[in-house]
Amino acid sequence: MKNIFVAGHRGMVGSAIVRQLLKLSDVNVITRGRDELDLLDQVAVHDFLASEKIDQVYLAAAKVGGIVANNTYPADFIYQNLTIQNNIIHGAHLAGVQDLLFLGSSCIYPKLAPQPMTESALLTGTLEPTNEPYAIAKIAGIKMCESYNRQYGRNYRSVMPTNLYGENDNFHPENSHVIPALLRRFHEAKLNGDAQVIAWGSGKPMREFLHVDDMAAASIYVMNLQQAIYDANTEPMLSHINVGTGVDCTIRELVETVAKVVGFEGEIIFDATKPDGAPRKLMDVSRLRALGWSASIELTQGLQATYQWFLANQQNFRK
Repeated sequence: MKNIFVAGHRGMVGSAIVRQLLKLSDVNVITRGRDELDLLDQVAVHDFLASEKIDQVYLAAAKVGGIVANNTYPADFIYQNLTIQNNIIHGAHLAGVQDLLFLGSSCIYPKLAPQPMTESALLTGTLEPTNEPYAIAKIAGIKMCESYNRQYGRNYRSVMPTNLYGENDNFHPENSHVIPALLRRFHEAKLNGDAQVIAWGSGKPMREFLHVDDMAAASIYVMNLQQAIYDANTEPMLSHINVGTGVDCTIRELVETVAKVVGFEGEIIFDATKPDGAPRKLMDVSRLRALGWSASIELTQGLQATYQWFLANQQNFRK
């Protein structure tokens, strides 16, 4: 029986990992809420890891937010993420935990990285300024895992997801990401009988979206890959693995699909005076496919499941 600690088990990715781990018969899933274990408290984290006899750690805990939050609280984002990572990775090492999976973000790549973005694009250019502190922390997490592997022979791996959506996403009307924001907006427009919905931008940019259940499955898969297979497909100082679908769509296609899933039959207007952002953000997932894993949840299917979850939980998302 493996003792597996999932840090960040109440977040979208952490909760998905827990759901999938609980289906396995040979694991004991260990979690701690913020009121039980403050991940910013080094002594508390180290004591916890030393006392629980952990076999594997999934490091899904992070301070996350949209552009406004990243711009408003950059010090919080870099300090809290660096501190959480340092406490858990070093604490796991001190406690003799051999296996750890660190979850990062596609924002680690340069703002103008060639598309699709390969793992080798890391540290080749300037980051997007709005989330640079968060990205720097995530890059440090990757390099920390690699450094403990090189110096201490640990098996600390890193996965970098593309844009995620699904159960337990943030549907707050002001600070949610694009898919939950669109699902909520079209849902409310349908309820209100609105004749039209205005979408920001031209609709031309391309984006990639991965359902969180696929992300959880990929995380568990990568964590448990045989060392020889993992080593054959990575490098000691370039060991992180992109996780995505390898397929993108235009924002216009996404908006129209969400409208159809929700059942909104009014007009959709694209306000091209609003910013588009980067023209394309797509992950190269050839490394992950070479390791034997591919995403299985198609976008429309994933959106339908996410909308049904929103309907069942919408009382939690009121202003």
